[in-house]
Amino acid sequence: MIYQKKTGLGRGLRALLDDSDLPENDRQQVSNESSSLGSISSVKISQVQVNPFQPRTDFDPEALHELAESIKMQGLIQPITVRQSGQNSYQLISGERRLRASKLAGLTEIPAYVRTANDQQMLEMALIENIQRENLNAIEVALSFQRMIDECNLKQEQLGERVSKNRSTVTNYLRLLKLPPAIQASIRDKEISMGHARALISVEDVDKQLYLFQEIINRGLSVRKVEDLVRQLQNFGKGKKPVKASGMSFQYMKIQDDLASKFSTKVKLKLDEKGKGSIEIGFMSDEDLNRILEMLDW
Repeated sequence: MIYQKKTGLGRGLRALLDDSDLPENDRQQVSNESSSLGSISSVKISQVQVNPFQPRTDFDPEALHELAESIKMQGLIQPITVRQSGQNSYQLISGERRLRASKLAGLTEIPAYVRTANDQQMLEMALIENIQRENLNAIEVALSFQRMIDECNLKQEQLGERVSKNRSTVTNYLRLLKLPPAIQASIRDKEISMGHARALISVEDVDKQLYLFQEIINRGLSVRKVEDLVRQLQNFGKGKKPVKASGMSFQYMKIQDDLASKFSTKVKLKLDEKGKGSIEIGFMSDEDLNRILEMLDW
């Protein structure tokens, strides 16, 4: 059964689906397997295998169920894209979320574009389709970009053209992969923003990155506050006097936190404009006070 439907593919995806650059034999095979880019065939869901190049690793169960309910009511509006891998068997190029939801909706057949594509084209199609349409988290986008560079032998400028993003955007995403795994996980889980991440990237020392990251989590620091702390840190490294931010420099905040960890209690540093100050160590009871005094060899 053939459906006729117009579609609004992204520029990068449309370029990949254009058969004009394929060898003559491949173009003929495309013509035989599916009549044209605007034609949609109905294939059995049981015959469709998932895409091994799928960049998305997280599918929201609630969102899948919502899409499944929509498919039950209105049908699948946007077809999936597959390539024929054998007689009566297909491999998914793009649309795994739609395929999963269609299974949940109880469909046995699904509308699909049947294309001819090699492994590199499959990878590019899957990555571009997800980047343009699926709202990947920042780390998934960065990993997708890196895969396209490594496996498709693309330069950053070429990658930017394929995904309709400028080179600086591509570079910023790729730099996320240089951050420690704990920070990458937090970006992935949306505990910190891209703005926080960009500020942390400018700090070269990993220990300092992790310290600032922990401050963001523990104190709920804004992006601007983190940028201030990073500037203090960089100025201090150049021998310049640290700029005060909210009354306390990065170095003093680090000392305060280290003391709090050492004594397992709240510690507060108080400073005046001349650099003089005091250390306040809190305690919860007489027993807690004695514990602290013993640590101080009182």
